[in-house]
Amino acid sequence: MPGLDRPRKNPMRHCIAMATAFSLICVCGPAGHTKDPVRPEGAPPNLVVLVYQKFPFDKMAERDKWETAAARACADLKVPNSWIVLEAVTGEPEVLSFDPFDSFAHVNQAFAEWGPIYASHPELGKLQAQINSALASQRTVIAVRRDDLSYRANRIDLAKARFLRVLEVRLHPGHEVELAEAFQKLSAAYEKTDSDLPWVVYQVNVGMPSPTFFAFVPMKTLGQNDDLLNQWEKLRQAEGEAAERMQQIAREAYAHTESNLYFISPEKSHVSKEFAAGDPEFWTPKPQAPAKPTVRKSGQSKPKQ
Repeated sequence: MPGLDRPRKNPMRHCIAMATAFSLICVCGPAGHTKDPVRPEGAPPNLVVLVYQKFPFDKMAERDKWETAAARACADLKVPNSWIVLEAVTGEPEVLSFDPFDSFAHVNQAFAEWGPIYASHPELGKLQAQINSALASQRTVIAVRRDDLSYRANRIDLAKARFLRVLEVRLHPGHEVELAEAFQKLSAAYEKTDSDLPWVVYQVNVGMPSPTFFAFVPMKTLGQNDDLLNQWEKLRQAEGEAAERMQQIAREAYAHTESNLYFISPEKSHVSKEFAAGDPEFWTPKPQAPAKPTVRKSGQSKPKQ
């Protein structure tokens, strides 16, 4: 499934050829990651598989249909992992799958379990083949959570998010210390103002040039971007030297930065029942009853044309 199928098979577009990936993986996660004894369902995962996909414009409608059908099919099956499908609001038209995992061992287990699922449910393989045939490009990235660079990540509940703001930061080699300084200064400044806009940072482990980091800011509404703009202006005025230092680090240490907005597509996603219970109206909305036809009484005149 998202991030894990065997080559060219995966009822959600993303399952990567893990045999190749595991040959590249450094088993040790980046410094700053801490293992959660029991992670709440909506909490940011320890590890995330990100799958970027692009489709030709004339294939988008079919791709929507296939992915929705695959998600519905998996809702009735016991599958080894979840995925949240994000649709681009800004930047290039693309689809991003956010697939949460506890560890690389969890990824390995899911990879092994998908084989029997495909064998017993060939309709999923057919749907995935249709999705793959429509792909223009695909890229899979595995990243590990960095708590030391995050801000109030323990307050994040992904089940309640509607949008995700994603900041990608690619560093010049050897500048990880400066990045940590910048994020820690930013977190300290946000703490002073008691900002309620948490973010979580992940460091790329495999799939992109290193060192690369992603910061995810879950949002309930797009209006929270106004809060970010206002917050940054307050920081510039209140923090002075700290704000200038962060800008200096950005100029000297950052090789590339890009920030984009995505909206969450629940009908194409597959999440656990416990996760969906965090906001059932969004993740599992009840189908609307069809409107009852109006019955014209006997003798009632027809409406004028």
